[in-house]
Amino acid sequence: MSATSARPSPAAQPSGSAFILKKALISALVALVLFSLMIGIRTEAGPQGGLIYWTRFGDLAALVGTVFGGSIIVELLRQWWGPVDKDSIVPKPVQSAISFAGRWLAPALLMFALLVPVIFYNQRYILDLSILVLTYVMLGWGLNVVVGLAGLLDLGYVAFYAVGAYSYALLATNFGLSFWVCLPLAGILAAFWGVLLGFPVLRLRGDYLAIVTLAFGEIIRLVIINWQSLTGGPNGVSGIPRPTMFGIPLTPGDDGLAARLGIEFSPTHRLVFLFYLILAMALLTNWVTIRLRRLPIGRAWEALREDEVACRALGINTTTTKLTAFATGAMFGGFAGAFFATRQGFISPESFTFQESALVLAIVVLGGMGSQLGVALAALAMIGGFELFRGFDQYRMLVFGIAMVLLMIWRPRGLIGHRAPTVFLERNQAISSDLVKEGHG
Repeated sequence: MSATSARPSPAAQPSGSAFILKKALISALVALVLFSLMIGIRTEAGPQGGLIYWTRFGDLAALVGTVFGGSIIVELLRQWWGPVDKDSIVPKPVQSAISFAGRWLAPALLMFALLVPVIFYNQRYILDLSILVLTYVMLGWGLNVVVGLAGLLDLGYVAFYAVGAYSYALLATNFGLSFWVCLPLAGILAAFWGVLLGFPVLRLRGDYLAIVTLAFGEIIRLVIINWQSLTGGPNGVSGIPRPTMFGIPLTPGDDGLAARLGIEFSPTHRLVFLFYLILAMALLTNWVTIRLRRLPIGRAWEALREDEVACRALGINTTTTKLTAFATGAMFGGFAGAFFATRQGFISPESFTFQESALVLAIVVLGGMGSQLGVALAALAMIGGFELFRGFDQYRMLVFGIAMVLLMIWRPRGLIGHRAPTVFLERNQAISSDLVKEGHG
């Protein structure tokens, strides 16, 4: 039977207005059940302590109607596209334009990032938001080593973030060490804890691995809360030293950087320095990750992600492969944690909850596991998008959920998801007859 005859004809697939209306009605019914108590009825504690409520059936009807109409549009688009190839959907000129834009997107984003402090020098909010986005970009690239390259589902990545932050905070406040001395120490300590996590989970995969890593993240948080003599417990650690320009403080005093350069001091100088510092750390993380992917250990990570059994059959030591993935990702998380501590000047256990791990994992999945550019775009969209919808507190998470569902439908591998091998043969090569049992190449 040929491939053409094996493909089901459009007539054999469910279609027609009755089918579309049925699916739209089911979707609207599900939306009505889900949002009846979330949107239709609002409850609050009254002034006398009693429970008061009011209805918002108009908003509920609008939301259900939107789901009904959106379901009809989605089904019409699916039947319009049909079971055809991608090339027939997107014209060749459009494909060429997208490919050309993709090649120049990363350099354009890098140039824009370098010019952000220049363009928005007088806008502190934009600078603070940019620093936050770059912090999550670095966290996403660190987790991408574990999840995207090695295929190990880690739900406790925030633990390494916390280890790096508390390592820098305790070393700087108790021993008076500078940021530049504590930064590599925080990364080393986080990598050490990554190896400790890796040993118990060497035989675990999938959901079981995710549960153990989730428990590890919660254990670290509970230890931080209860070990009050060392970490300060729920009160956290305050008075964390700010970073210096290689020993020169960014303060208004006579020994500050502004006085030595002979310019007027501005609090924005410290923000600009922090921005370029986290940008340099993120770019270093990206460069190291790209280089590691082309080394044998990077190819071993990708082989482990694709098939662990085949990886063992090829003679790859899966123990060291998993441990190096955990240690490398944890090291980058520790670097980001040290920067977070010096930027905030205060840290507490509330900053390292499971929600942070879920957010970083969502950034990696949204951008595309294994894609460096996709993770950066996802961090920009999620962190910056949350700020855009800050005025809509009641609908912000709803919009985020709808966006994730749409992404799962049209881009199941992420914004820029790909699994292209890092090493491949550009042309066919004959094998020597001495290496082949049949006696010919």
